Amino acid sequence: MIINIVLGLIALLVIWAAFSGIRIVNQIERGVVFRFGQAQRKIRQPGLNFIIPGVERMTKVNVQIVTMPVPTQEGITRDNVSVQVDAVAYFRVQDPLRAAVEVQNYLFAVEQVAQTSLRSIIGKSELDDLLSNREELNKGLALMIDSPALGWGIHIDRVEIKDVHLPESMKRSVARQAEAERERRARVITAEGEYQAARKLADASSIMSETPGALQLRLLQTVVEVAAEKSSTLVMPLPVELLRFFDRAARATERGAERSSKEPEEQEKRQELTDSATPELTPAQGLVPEPFTRRATEGADRLPQG
Repeated sequence: MIINIVLGLIALLVIWAAFSGIRIVNQIERGVVFRFGQAQRKIRQPGLNFIIPGVERMTKVNVQIVTMPVPTQEGITRDNVSVQVDAVAYFRVQDPLRAAVEVQNYLFAVEQVAQTSLRSIIGKSELDDLLSNREELNKGLALMIDSPALGWGIHIDRVEIKDVHLPESMKRSVARQAEAERERRARVITAEGEYQAARKLADASSIMSETPGALQLRLLQTVVEVAAEKSSTLVMPLPVELLRFFDRAARATERGAERSSKEPEEQEKRQELTDSATPELTPAQGLVPEPFTRRATEGADRLPQG
């Protein structure tokens, strides 16, 4: 009787030990077994697993991708602008043994590394990079977080900067800069369009100058387009060359009238100049030299009288 009771107790103990040593590992988990406190290299896969009660202990590690928001970090950029930046990190456990042994709490460790790396990226970057060149910053941030995480059996899939908070004064400055940039682009586009139009008009004018009939055809086409509007007024454009011809003819007529009016005055001026250039000469002046006259007078005085 006593033997049956002992055997029954032993059987119950074995059954309890068997059931207590059963461990179920889910598909999203991996099991790390510690035997007498020593980690076993064999990782228990999903499914039904057995451990020795009182000898072994199993720790389950989640291998799903973890989405961790990085708290907002405030810093000063390289161009001395105060900003607040937040990000999000995506990572998963690649080596469950290292994640369970090398670090006490890998979630907290990754979060702290992400915060310090984000502050470091803010200090090394400029404001324009944070606003427009986020791809390169995301790669650099992921590399900075992944370097220490590899030793913990953690793989960083990606890290992205979510938002950049700027002061109100800086927002107004950025808005003015963007407005000035859009205005510059609009002016450049307008100037380029005018330049292209001028080039096309120059080409068309050169072609029409080589073929005078093309100008007449263009004139007729313009008349047809104006007449299609059912308007009672028809505007006939005149060639510019015709107007220039009339202008030259008018100028030539004015020059001829001015010349004809100036000819009598010029003749009178010439006559006056001629009269003033020819002085009146007396017999004793101009015709007989003064020394000759003096000698003749002296000779007459010397002649004997009577």
